[in-house]
This record gives sequence, structure tokens and C-alpha cells, in this order.
Amino acid sequence: MQIDNTVTVEDAVQALALVGDLSMGQPTDGSIRAARLAARLAQADGAAADACAHARLVALLRWSGCTANASGFATLLGDDVGGRDAMLTHTLPADNPLTVTSVTPLARIHCEVSGDIAGLLGLPAEVEAGLRHVWEHYDGNGLPERLSGPAIPTVVYYTSLAGDLEILARTHGLAEALRMIARMADRKYPAGLVRTLADHAQAWLDELDAPAPAAATPLLARHVPLSIVADMIELKLPWLAGYSRRVAALAEAAAVHADLLPAQRQCLGRAALIHGIGRTAVPNTVWERDGRLSAADWEKIRLVPYWTARAGAQIPSLRLEAALASHAYERLDGSGYFRNLDADALGLPHRLLAAACAYVALCMPRPWRQAYNADEAARVLTEQAGVFDAAAVRCVIAAAGVPAAGGPAPGGAAPGGAAPAAAPRKNVLSEREVEVLRRISLGESNKEAARVMQISPSTVRTHVESIFRKLACSTRAAATLKALTLGLI
Repeated sequence: MQIDNTVTVEDAVQALALVGDLSMGQPTDGSIRAARLAARLAQADGAAADACAHARLVALLRWSGCTANASGFATLLGDDVGGRDAMLTHTLPADNPLTVTSVTPLARIHCEVSGDIAGLLGLPAEVEAGLRHVWEHYDGNGLPERLSGPAIPTVVYYTSLAGDLEILARTHGLAEALRMIARMADRKYPAGLVRTLADHAQAWLDELDAPAPAAATPLLARHVPLSIVADMIELKLPWLAGYSRRVAALAEAAAVHADLLPAQRQCLGRAALIHGIGRTAVPNTVWERDGRLSAADWEKIRLVPYWTARAGAQIPSLRLEAALASHAYERLDGSGYFRNLDADALGLPHRLLAAACAYVALCMPRPWRQAYNADEAARVLTEQAGVFDAAAVRCVIAAAGVPAAGGPAPGGAAPGGAAPAAAPRKNVLSEREVEVLRRISLGESNKEAARVMQISPSTVRTHVESIFRKLACSTRAAATLKALTLGLI
């Protein structure tokens, strides 16, 4: 049976909005609230129904590129999540390190990835254009292109104003929020729109307490791969690229060995694709900490599956998958998180997902260790009896194609936890370019990639330039996203 790992465009947008809110340190419904305000502002401005719908989508997806530049903001601010929350709420200290020079590359990454995600979702050109210019300002002092006035899509102004109202009213109160917004009139957005917003702000904010109206259009009912969400999540940490795809493939294959029903296999694969949602709420500095994690670090990490579980409350169609995904780090001996469940509370799907996640993680490199080979990963997992379920581990190892002692390799996924590689839809890159792309997608610099590949840094740079040209992108994050979609890495 072919597993259907697709969701509607609307559900994918909702999931991406949640990931964006967590990445920016915002409430999980922040983008939903901003989207409703943006649509109302567009309507009050006399925009057509399509333009109002576009404003809603741009507001929902405005943070969809924020995982791709998380490492840059972590370097600048020390905490990509808390630092960007302070940036949005205007509470950064006066001596903050943000400058046009330091932020422009990060804005370019964000806008390019956001626009590419809109393209992957098949959204209208107006939505894609809005996302590619979402950081531009009316007076020309925005980023990354420093466009001004009418050169900026109007949907950007609707989104910026609505987003600022939602965030600033929540954090500073409405009166102060309107004063702060007024000071940015004819700087960040047109003064006329600011006046329209001020006239209706209180009534529109009050409306947010009522349930949101359904957004039912044929465009949003189409189906797209759920892997788009997984890929967006994993742009946060370069060494995670493709991780959830591999876990999904391995978990589905292991479910066959475990004789799970088709519906259970589908739920397991889809849960694997979204199990990392909560990871975006944890600062990069925690994930990349050199040395032992502190108790405070662990408290943040323990909340990862909690935030994943919250996705089910926000996206009802993924409720079962989110519930299963939130058990990925539970362990049979009760040492897991966030619920500290033990064997009595964990069913076979939970146990398979936990084992698949651990196996694939072992087979992929991390900043603090090299990747294990398939045999080593199987040995490590098998030795953790009482932590992982022995039967689930056997199914995962069999599905990964690791031979039993003295026996032939069984069929199933390829070693390393990945399904047999699918042929790319387009043979757009040479073998050497694909190899270079694999290296840089892991966060390696040109010099590091050159050392591993035993070529010169200038040769790597030439390959990178060719990759960018062939994939029609200008940043490594966008190249990674496109390569994952095409099955190149």
C-alpha cells in the first residue's frame, strides 16, 4: 500500500505558521491572529476578496523563512528565539548588535526561503511576492532590497501593520501600540493605512476572541507533501537536513515488519514528519552547546514534544499524528519526556517511532560526534534494553537493512534509516555538485567541504555558484530546501 503523506494546503499553512511562531518566540496562535487582522485591514482598505485572502496567507507564512536564518540570529543575539521576540516587541537593548550590514544577509535568506515555500505550496504569485518582500519598508529603509513606496506589494503593508498591532497590543497595550505604530507611519507603512487601522483596531482585536471563520477555497483544499513542513523545521539546524524524512521512511518500513495496519503505518509516517515541530522553540545555542547541558537547557528540551502535541489542538486534521509524534522521546523505563510515561502507557507505534528516531539520529553526524555506521547504530540501540522496546528495535534494524549476525540483509529501507533513494525529478546537478550540496547543507563552510572532499576551496566555491544558478537560488538554505524537494539529498 502506498502511504499518503500529504495534507491540504490550508493544513500545511497552519503547521508552518505554528512553526514560525515558535521560532520567533511568539504565542502559538500569533500568526493566526495577525492573519485575521491583515484580512480585515485589506477589506477596510477596499481590497478585493482575493487580495484579502492573499493578506491572510502572507500573514500566516510571514515567519516561514525564520528557521533558515536562526543560526545567524543566534550568533548575533545569543538566542535566536528570545532575541527575535525582543526584536518584534521592540524590547532589544539600545546597544544591540543589529545593523543593516549584519541583518541584510539574514533578511535575504528569510525572504528567499519564504517565497520558495509559497511556490512549493502552489500559492498565488501575489502571495509569493509578498513573502519575498515582507521585510521591506515604505521609506526604502527595509530589507533586503531596500524597495520603497509602490514598488512594495500592498499585501506587505497589510501584513506588517497587522502583525505589529497583534504583537505590540499584546505586549504593550493597545494605546501604546497605536502610538508606536503611528511613529512608523510613512516609514514602515503608509500613513493612510495607519489611520485606517487606528480607527478599527479595538473592534478588530475584540473580534479575535470569537472563533475564526473557515477559509474554504479550492486552492487551499489541494494536497501537498507534509514533508514541506519537516524540511522547513530542519532548516533551523543544518545538520538535521532530511532527518524527519529518513525517520518517516524507516518508521513506515518498520511498521510493515511489525504487521501494523495500513492506517497505523500512515499515522506513524506522518507523525515522524512532524515530530520535530517543538524543536523550533528551543534556541540554537542550546542545541549546539559544547559540553554538558544545564538543567535549564534540559527544561527547554523537555518541552519539545509538548509543543509538538499542541499542533494537534491547532490543526485538527493532524490531531492523531501530533499526539503520536509527541511520544517520540518517551522511554520504557520512564526516563523520557515530556510525560515521563513508562512501558505500561506506550503502545507499539510509540515504541517504533522512538526506536526509529534514535536509530536515524545515530546514523547522522552531529556537531559533537561523527555519524555511526549502520552496524554500530544497531548495536547501540540493541544494548539499550529496558529503554527501547526490543521488538521495536528489531523491526527498525530489519527495516534499515542491517543484517542479523551471520545473516543476509533483509529488504526495506537503506542503511542509515533512509528509504531507497528516489531518482530526482530533474537531473539538474552533476554528481560532484550533489556531493558539494550535501556538504554545505550540513552547515560546512567551503573550506571544511574542500577538506573532506580533498579539493580546493575555490573549486567548492565554483560548484556552489553553479548549484545556485541551476537551482535558481542565492542562499544555501534555499538550495537545501530545493534539493530536499527534488530528492537530490
